[in-house]
Amino acid sequence: MSAALVLADLPALLHQAAAATRGFVDGARATVAAQVGRDGRIDRDLADRQQHIVHGLGWYAAYAELLTQLAEWAQRLDDDGALSETDALLGQLLAGEYAAQLAGGIAMSQGETIRPQEFGDAGLLAILQAPALLTLARDGTTQPVKNRIAELLAAARGRATLENTGLDEVFESIRDQFHAFGEKKIVPFAHDWHLKDELIPIELVRELGEMGVFGLTIPEQYGGHGMGKTAMCVVSEELSRAWIGVGSLATRSEIAGELILSGGSEEQKRQWLPPIASAQILPTAVFTEPNTGSDLGALRTRASADGDDYLVTGAKTWITHAARADLMTLLVRTDADSDDYRGLSMLLAPKPRGTEDDPFPAPGMGGGEIRVIGYRGMKEYEIGFDGFRVPRSHLLGGREGQGFKQLMATFESARIQTAARAIGVAQASLETGLAYALDRRQFGRPIFAFPRVANKLVMMAAELLGVRQLTYHAARQKDAGKRCDLEAGMAKLLAARVAWAAADNALQIHGGNGFAEEYVVSRLLADARILNIFEGAGEIQAQVIARRLLDGNGREG
Repeated sequence: MSAALVLADLPALLHQAAAATRGFVDGARATVAAQVGRDGRIDRDLADRQQHIVHGLGWYAAYAELLTQLAEWAQRLDDDGALSETDALLGQLLAGEYAAQLAGGIAMSQGETIRPQEFGDAGLLAILQAPALLTLARDGTTQPVKNRIAELLAAARGRATLENTGLDEVFESIRDQFHAFGEKKIVPFAHDWHLKDELIPIELVRELGEMGVFGLTIPEQYGGHGMGKTAMCVVSEELSRAWIGVGSLATRSEIAGELILSGGSEEQKRQWLPPIASAQILPTAVFTEPNTGSDLGALRTRASADGDDYLVTGAKTWITHAARADLMTLLVRTDADSDDYRGLSMLLAPKPRGTEDDPFPAPGMGGGEIRVIGYRGMKEYEIGFDGFRVPRSHLLGGREGQGFKQLMATFESARIQTAARAIGVAQASLETGLAYALDRRQFGRPIFAFPRVANKLVMMAAELLGVRQLTYHAARQKDAGKRCDLEAGMAKLLAARVAWAAADNALQIHGGNGFAEEYVVSRLLADARILNIFEGAGEIQAQVIARRLLDGNGREG
């Protein structure tokens, strides 16, 4: 009986909806290009003044790509005879909800909505009235559909979202391994580590190193496992599902590995990659400076030649796991006369491992901890350099002025991994909220029996399905050697929002208890908030997506 709730020919319907949405984005791109272009080029000042519609184009494009990947996923399962009732209902609910948002307006933040009419072409509105979009919005999101999904979620205790990810048995085996590890070694202790604001026990770091977490994507010839970004997604997702602090331990190793693989000399690869892969060396990323944020071209920390060394002077901030780190990937300005990205270089700067009491026991550097509300376990630091010495042989790639280009080469992987971490936090929020809703009784029944409670959890599950497919698509593109900065940025943008919404709704389900530190959901909310900021804030992410799209209509001036 419940199967009748699934819309007929659902994969075809999803393909039609995705095609209509892509058509809208193509039209919107042309209208935005006309508004921010000058003499066949995208004018930076005009684009900045029109940020609302420029960023809005990025959001609409991200929705279009997610719907496309949702349709592809449903088609693959259907072709294999594996599209379950749960899959179909979640897929149509997500597509129907997003169809309604596309027509009515997408929330870029709590107080900013981009609406289709703002692109300035009345003809575009008709595209969002395509029959497939209307059918999904009208018939795919009804309360009976949500009720049935709620039944399926309750029966599976949230695991329904992992019933059919579309990944093969190898990746699902990896998922099971790391989920079991997380349940045993992380979940029982994570909240206490968070509340005490303690570093993750070094024994756990070593154990993860033995499991290959830090060398997952490093090629075998350099001591890693060479498993690719899809495996990285699964591992990051499952460890972050246990606690994002542990799920993020390998992020700096991933960044360092990418930097060295793509920009380092063969000697540097052989020197640094094997100990990074084994966790013998823990790297940290030292890029951000006070008052620069995402404007990396404005960095001021200088490295001046002094014999066989560079002398580094300047200040860095928001440096994660810095005290324990043995190696800094350090972005500096080696050309003192430059004032943009062309004067930047990347150094592989060794440092002695510090402690909480003495984080930087090295001549020429010092600093202190930045206290944070979430994303704990590694600690954040600000660092000051005053004549800190780095051997000139540790210049990445051996050429000055390549630092910005080398860093840009890491952004695809970093954003894919951040999307995976966000999915892990969202999954944990779904499971935590669902468990509480099933156990908590009010007015003689579990609060899950009330639609306003169950509907929140149902929508969490639907959005998780979509961002998983978008993130896995970006990872597959990267594994295939294809450019995927657009897809990676879209995955990060949407997954971060989904994680925040899931954690916020899970806390709402807990009511006043959710605001108490003793409840895990309070930590999930604090952890989720950072995801829309690091690795490119949501605003920057939308801008990068839009400008990449607009490049097809002209070069930026």
